[in-house]
Amino acid sequence: MSDTNDKGNNGERKPLTVSRGSSGTVKQSFSHGRSKQVIVQTKKRRVVGPGAGQSGSGGGSSAPSSKSPASQGGSKQPSKLAEAAKKLGITEQELIARQKVLLQRREAEQKQKVEKDRQEAARERLLSEQERKVQEDKERVEAEARRKAEEEERKAREAEAARPKPAAKPSAAPVDAETPSPDMPIPEPAQGRNKKSRKGGAERDFSDGGGAKTRGGGGNKRRKGKLTIATALGDDGDRQRSLASVKRARERERERRQGGGEQEKVSREVTLPETITLQDLAQRMNERVADVVKYMMRQGDMMRANDIIDADTAELIAEEFGHTVKRVSESDVEIGLGDDKDDAKDLKPRAPVVTIMGHVDHGKTSLLDALRSTDVVAGEAGGITQHIGAYQVQLEGGDKITFLDTPGHAAFSAMRARGANVTDIVILVVAADDGVMPQTIEAIKHAKAAEVPIIVAVNKCDKPGAKPEAVLTELLQHDIQVEAMGGDVQAINVSATEKTGLAELTEAITLQAELLELMANPDRDADGIVVESQLDKGRGPVATVLINRGTLKRGEIVVAGKQWGKVRALTNERGQQLKDAGPGVPVEILGLDGAPDPGDMFNVVDSEGRAREVTEYRQRAERQKQGVASGRASLETLMNSMRDDKAVSELPLVVKGDVQGSVEAIRHSLEALSTDEVRANVVYGAAGGISESDVLLAKSSGAPVFAFNVRANKQARELAEKEDVEIRYYSVIYNLLDDVKDTLSGMLAPEKRETFIGYADILEVFNITKTGKVAGCKVSEGTVKRGCGVRLLRDDIVIHEGKLKTLKRFKDEVAEVNSGMECGMAFEKYEDIREGDKIECFEIEMIDRKLD
Repeated sequence: MSDTNDKGNNGERKPLTVSRGSSGTVKQSFSHGRSKQVIVQTKKRRVVGPGAGQSGSGGGSSAPSSKSPASQGGSKQPSKLAEAAKKLGITEQELIARQKVLLQRREAEQKQKVEKDRQEAARERLLSEQERKVQEDKERVEAEARRKAEEEERKAREAEAARPKPAAKPSAAPVDAETPSPDMPIPEPAQGRNKKSRKGGAERDFSDGGGAKTRGGGGNKRRKGKLTIATALGDDGDRQRSLASVKRARERERERRQGGGEQEKVSREVTLPETITLQDLAQRMNERVADVVKYMMRQGDMMRANDIIDADTAELIAEEFGHTVKRVSESDVEIGLGDDKDDAKDLKPRAPVVTIMGHVDHGKTSLLDALRSTDVVAGEAGGITQHIGAYQVQLEGGDKITFLDTPGHAAFSAMRARGANVTDIVILVVAADDGVMPQTIEAIKHAKAAEVPIIVAVNKCDKPGAKPEAVLTELLQHDIQVEAMGGDVQAINVSATEKTGLAELTEAITLQAELLELMANPDRDADGIVVESQLDKGRGPVATVLINRGTLKRGEIVVAGKQWGKVRALTNERGQQLKDAGPGVPVEILGLDGAPDPGDMFNVVDSEGRAREVTEYRQRAERQKQGVASGRASLETLMNSMRDDKAVSELPLVVKGDVQGSVEAIRHSLEALSTDEVRANVVYGAAGGISESDVLLAKSSGAPVFAFNVRANKQARELAEKEDVEIRYYSVIYNLLDDVKDTLSGMLAPEKRETFIGYADILEVFNITKTGKVAGCKVSEGTVKRGCGVRLLRDDIVIHEGKLKTLKRFKDEVAEVNSGMECGMAFEKYEDIREGDKIECFEIEMIDRKLD
C-alpha cells in the first residue's frame, strides 16, 4: 500500500506520506515546510529520530534505519544502553537482565489488574442480574394488577353499554386527537418497516396511519416517538402505534377520568385465620393484590401474592388499609360440621341400629345369619368374627332393622366399645350351655357406659345341657334383671341353628324401638360415623359408614376424619349399587383419598376447598399430638431407665391387616403384652396388602412383617426373599398373639435360682509356687463340685463370693468331693484365706421365664 505526498492543484504539498513494506512495517512522515519529523513504527518498538532523506513525488518516503541512531552519521559512538549501564556502574548484560525482570513484574501486575477487573465485572453482572430478577417480579405483579383492573373496567363498560343511554349532550371540551379513548380498539403492532426507495437519501416517506404522507417532516403532523439510532440511521416507513403505547394512553385516560372525584374508602371487617396468603387477604379487604404487595415491598419484604403471612402481620396490613380485624382460631374450620340441630317438624322415623355383643363362640354371627337368611360364617376364619359387619334386615311387616356384628375376642374390646357407642339397642347373646363369660361382662359394661337398652338373647337352647334359667340368674350378679324376675330387661330364648325364637326377638326389637321414638331428618346434608375401613386392591380405600342424619348421595364431597373425597359409588352389604342412602342405613362408600380410622365422624361439605381445609387442619393437629406424646413418652422412658438402671428390650413389628379395625385391635393387644422388661413396638400398622415399601421398612427397622388376612404381592415376596425379611401370615388373632407372646418370653432374662450343695472347713493353708494359696479342707456337709460358686465365711460373715478354681484329692483333679473327705481348694482371683474359715458351696440354675 502506498500513498505519496503529491502536490495538489494549488501547488501545496500534502502533509501525510504513508508506505507499507513487505515485512508489515508502516512508515509515516509528516512534513511541514523544509524540516521533516519522521516516525517509524514497527510491531514491537517505536523509534523517534530526525528526518534523513527526501520524499519523492511518485514513490514512498525514505526513513532512517531503526537499528541505531548513531549509525546514521557513520561514527561509532557508544549506544544509549551502554551509557545507561555505565551510569549505573553495571554491565550491559546486567542492565538487560534488570529490564527483563521489570518487564516481567509489569506484566504480572497487568495480569493481576486484568483478573481483578474481570472479577469486579462478574460481581457487577451478578448484582445486576439479581436486580433484574427483582424488577421482573415487581413488573409481573404490577402487570397482573393492571390486567385485572382493565378486566374490571371492561366489564363495567359492557354493563354501562347494556343500559339505555340518555340523549347525547354537547361536549364541554374537545377530545385530544392524540390521546386514545379507552373504548378505542387496540391496533395491531407493526410487524416491520415498509422501506421506501429514496433519491440520494434526501427524500423520506412518513405516514400517520391514515395514508397521508409528508415530505421531509414538513407536513402538518410531525413524527412521534423516541429518536433512536435505528430511526436516525435507518429508513422510516409506515409505522403504527405499539400495543404498549396504546395501553399507556388508556391508563392515563382512566386516571384522568378517575381523578375528578375520589371515592370514599369503605371499611370492612376482615376475618383472619392463623395463617393467610397475601392474595386471600387482598380479596377479603376488597383491595388490589398489587397494592398489598407494594406495601410489603415498602416495608422491606420482597413478597409475592402466594406468600403466606401470620395473623399478626395480616392484622397490621388490614389496619394500615383502614379495615377492622376479626381474629379466628384454626379449629374454627370445623364449625358447622354436624353441630346444628334439626327442627322437630322435619324429623321422620328411622330404622333402629342394633349391635349384637357377647362372648366369643356364643353364636352372635350365626344368630345374625338366621335373621338375614344368609351365610357369612363360612367366610370368617376359625368360625369367629374378626371385624364389625353392618347389615340391614327387612322384616315381613316392612320394618327395617340395622344390625352391627361385633367380634367377641378379648383383643377387640375397642370395636365393641365403638359398636356400643353408635347403636340404639344392644342384644346381649349368651350361650345357654356356657353361661356368662369375661367378654359378656365386658359387653355389659360397654352397653351401660353408652346408656343404651339391653335385650338378652339366650342362644343354643336346643343343646342337651342348656340351662337358660341359670344364665338369667347369673346375670343378676351384673345388675341385669330380666322381666321374668321383676326387672325391665327383655330376655328371649333362641336357637340360631334351629331358627327358633327369631320372631319373638324381632318383635322385642321393634317394641323397644317404638319406646325410644327414633327420629331423624332425611332432608339435609348427611353425617354419621365410620364403622370400618379397608384398602381394596381393585377399588381403593373403602369405608363402611352408618348414616345418622340426612341423605348421602352419589357425587357429594365428604370428609371422614383426616380423609376426604368425592363419593364415586354407594353399595350395600349385598354389593348392590345405590343412588342414595338415608338415616340408619349402613353403606360402603368409594372415592376417599385414604382409609379413615374406625370411629371417625364423616360429614358432607359443599366444596373441595372446605374439605381440604378441614382435613389439613386435622392432620396438623394429629402430627402435633403425636409429637407431644412421643416427647413425653421418651422422657418417661429415660427417667424409668435412669431409675431402674436397665433398658427395655423391644420387639419391632410391621402389622398389615384386612381392615383398619383389626390393625387397631392387634396394636392394642400387643401393647397389653408389654412389661417393664420387654415390649412389642408396632413400627407401622395399616390396612391393605403387603407392598415393597412395607418390606423395605421392615428391613430398615429389623422387624418381621405380620400379615392378618392379607397377602404380599409377587414383587414384595421376591424383595423379602432377597432382603431376608420374614413374613408371617395369620387368619386368626389367637395365633398371632401367641407367637408374639412366645417371642417376648424368649427375650426375658432367665431367672437365677441358687441351690445350696455343701460346706467345707479350712484346716490348713498351703502356699504353692506358681499356684498361690491352696486351702486344705474337709467337707463337713453335702458335696463340693468343681466350678461351683463359693462364699468364704469368717466368723459367719461373708468375706468373699466367687468361683472355685481347682478341686483336688491328693494330687489328682476331681469332679466332686463328698461329705467327710478331705480335699484341696483354690479360689479364682482371691487368696486371702485363713485357717478356721468356712466355705459355703452352691450352684446357680438358670430358669426360663414366660409372660403371664
